[in-house]
Amino acid sequence: MVKPVASRGLHNLVVQQLGRLIVSGELSPGAGLPREEALAERLQVSRTALREALKVLTTKGLIESRQRTGARVREAIHWNQLDADILAWRCASMPTDSFVEKLVEMRELIEPGAAAAAARRRTDAQLADLGAAYEAMAAAEDLDAWAEADLAFHERLLRATNNELMASLFSVIETALGTFFRLSASNADNFKAALPHHQRVYEAVRRRQPEKARQAMQTMVSESRDNIAKRPRRKP
Repeated sequence: MVKPVASRGLHNLVVQQLGRLIVSGELSPGAGLPREEALAERLQVSRTALREALKVLTTKGLIESRQRTGARVREAIHWNQLDADILAWRCASMPTDSFVEKLVEMRELIEPGAAAAAARRRTDAQLADLGAAYEAMAAAEDLDAWAEADLAFHERLLRATNNELMASLFSVIETALGTFFRLSASNADNFKAALPHHQRVYEAVRRRQPEKARQAMQTMVSESRDNIAKRPRRKP
């Protein structure tokens, strides 16, 4: 059920609300949105704000507009899956097994290579930042503190590759990675169970040992996969 949007004129609120409904499946592919006048009235926003919101959702690939049939939800294959909002909306609802498996695959493809690159190219300052994130993980007393420090460790590792494309990638996948790390840690017997893996990655980067860094990260990702597998199954 679409809830009224309280703040008139803020089209981002409409984007957020409709985006969540689409990504969660409450508005399924092929479903038509109400006519502009009716939808603006239901959301309690101006038609101008609604039009701007629909333009944004169209850019993200979530909807398409046709002259005779109006706006319709598109199949997920057309969505801009690396869009930060779409990732956030997918992670906000309990992620499906399919989505989680894709996160695992993404990590397997990106992070071992990033660890090797960081071992080759990191600066002393970047190593210090990576070490500080590791120490924050070691000092974490609860899951929230751990997840925040874990995310910082991986961000700093990507930055230590000194590859601006790799570093920029983090801003896109940050929400997805944060969700993944929290799920993995919460399913482990001890949320700090992955700390030794992070230490091995750090030490390999410190000693400039690319292949050891790659292997340590691959082992870390594999263990995360095993932890994620313990969660209750949820179909798409």
